[in-house]
Amino acid sequence: MVTDPESGEIICSRCGLVSQDMLTDGRAEWRVFGLDDNNNNKNNNRQRVGSPNSLAFHDMGLSTIIGTDSRDSTGHKLDASMNSAMQRLRTWDFRSLSSSSANRNRMKAFSELGRLKDKLGLSDAIVEKTAYIYRKAQQKQLIKGRAIPSILAAALYIACREMGAPRSLHETAEITNVKSKALSHHYKLLIRELDIKVPLIDPVRYIAKIANKTRIQEKTQRTAIDIMNNIVKKEISAGKNPVGLAATVLYVSCLDNDEKITQREIADAAGVTEVTVRNRFKDLKVHLLCVN
Repeated sequence: MVTDPESGEIICSRCGLVSQDMLTDGRAEWRVFGLDDNNNNKNNNRQRVGSPNSLAFHDMGLSTIIGTDSRDSTGHKLDASMNSAMQRLRTWDFRSLSSSSANRNRMKAFSELGRLKDKLGLSDAIVEKTAYIYRKAQQKQLIKGRAIPSILAAALYIACREMGAPRSLHETAEITNVKSKALSHHYKLLIRELDIKVPLIDPVRYIAKIANKTRIQEKTQRTAIDIMNNIVKKEISAGKNPVGLAATVLYVSCLDNDEKITQREIADAAGVTEVTVRNRFKDLKVHLLCVN
């Protein structure tokens, strides 16, 4: 499917079928409107009137705000009666934003989402996906009677996994200040009620993250990735915690490359217990020949 912004259509590149038309052009506006145009002078101010549409705004960026300036479009100052009328309109405009409970809910949730975006350095795609999942949960009335931060954290966890930037459940709970039990419960709720097919986590993604925390050499990381690919190929990783498995494989790789590191250091960097690393290590000794 090819998007043609000029005609506002989504077209099939093979048969030419138009699947959707009259799309909204969200690109930057490069036309200049102002007094300088009439005088044929160059104007470098080419910014848009407002921000682009986004699901991460409670109103999706479509609402307008009555300005606080007490002058009209021609620059003349408003008289007292008109200024008072505009002030009343501003008051009612502000009240209308918080008149709906659903709107208040989204304002609170997406304000928290903006804070998490800055704190975690999330991409715009992950933020949009999180907002989309949260809106779907609100339409299904899954938020009623439940904590907003917990539902938002579950939506964020699902979005990270779907967008290929998975974070562990424990890590997400710690960052969002939500209990792991509540996060796990609401994660399963969203998966079941919204019929979301969450992709499996690739344990290889956690190897580099753990290795960076423990400052393990690049050669050891490559060995760990080769071992992990062998484990996945033999289907040994099925049903096991990907974080704990990645930590154990990294520990095995350190033994193979004579790099000194303890199980406690690996476990602390991965956010798991030493018992988990020890148990996975025993399983790998049985299935693989990489450790004597």
